[in-house]
Amino acid sequence: MHRLDNPIWNSLSTLHGHFAEGDELAKRYPPEVTLLAGMGEPSIESYASLAKTLQRSGAVLFLDQPPQIPAGWITVHASPLVQMVCEKPNLAQDGFPAEKLTRANVPEMVALAELTKPGPFGTRTRELGEYLGIRQSKRLVAMAGERLHLPGYTEVSAVCTHPEFQGRGYARELMSILMRKIIQRGETPILHVRQENVSAIHLYEKLGFRTRRLIHFVIIRIA
Repeated sequence: MHRLDNPIWNSLSTLHGHFAEGDELAKRYPPEVTLLAGMGEPSIESYASLAKTLQRSGAVLFLDQPPQIPAGWITVHASPLVQMVCEKPNLAQDGFPAEKLTRANVPEMVALAELTKPGPFGTRTRELGEYLGIRQSKRLVAMAGERLHLPGYTEVSAVCTHPEFQGRGYARELMSILMRKIIQRGETPILHVRQENVSAIHLYEKLGFRTRRLIHFVIIRIA
């Protein structure tokens, strides 16, 4: 199995190991960082281990195979997720002023994520990597950052633009800056996007991303 076939587990087991809560069967990020969790393999024993770690909270899984969730769990949501890899980048140079987002910016980052729904985003998500933003009239209107980090790969995530400011190239600019930094580290940018988000996939393809495979995106909680 390629390490990208189980990216959350391989991130928590390596370069993001300092975030990991769990054991050798199942691990998760602290929920205020992100709801992502992973298992070495989706066995009954692994789900039981994950249940002990989660207690009453939910989890987001990226599964290699169609989900077969054991008894005792509720599937809140399940859908295909496109995993994309950028090995031949085509980066933008629009020159929009981007700023590094810090802890002081968390409330407006969370508000933008809640408005635009780019994926799970918590009060400590920015600790996963570098996050950048673009402002208009001092208002945060676009952001993007780094999430999963495993040997050879960094995931570009939380790519979002306020609806009033879409179509200006802000997401492309922020992604290009992050991708340059990732490539300079000798790593390959990856990302995950909902299959129905055709406009985002088209943007990512322009930047040089290609579809690697479908991942099964599942939100579960203990019954």
